[in-house]
Amino acid sequence: MTCSTIALGSLLLVCSIGGQEVQSPQAEKSKPPVKTEQRGRILGIGGVFFKSANRDQMREWYSKHLGLADKGGGAMLPWREHDDPQKEHVTVWTIFPASTNYFPATQSFMVNYIVDDLDALLDRLKEEGVKIDAKRMNESYGHFAWIYDQDGNKIELWQPAAKP
Repeated sequence: MTCSTIALGSLLLVCSIGGQEVQSPQAEKSKPPVKTEQRGRILGIGGVFFKSANRDQMREWYSKHLGLADKGGGAMLPWREHDDPQKEHVTVWTIFPASTNYFPATQSFMVNYIVDDLDALLDRLKEEGVKIDAKRMNESYGHFAWIYDQDGNKIELWQPAAKP
């Protein structure tokens, strides 16, 4: 496995992983078919971020007890798309300091969802009356936007940059 570090909002590790595709026949039978022609859908979880007043101690606890080693760049959990196993992704799991303003003080965690077409998704969500943050972030590794659920929780949406 080869990895390089880039930023995802605040962090991301991109890995290239070799190996054979493996699909669970049970998962294949139990999943409803996905409309692949629909754009603006969630592909997976790009990151799970939460806050702690004792960030270093929490990192140590999660590393020791659950094997999630975050030495400052997040624990990286690689995975492949079910419908296209050649597409590789990584989910970043990390602890932010309690003082972060990356997501609201009233919110203890935030999920980053990987999307296939950010503009199509935002257009649909706008039509559906979902609260959308006016802020956008465009980086070399992708495009970001934020929305809010009914309870006011901030949700990060990320469309990775196309690979050359």
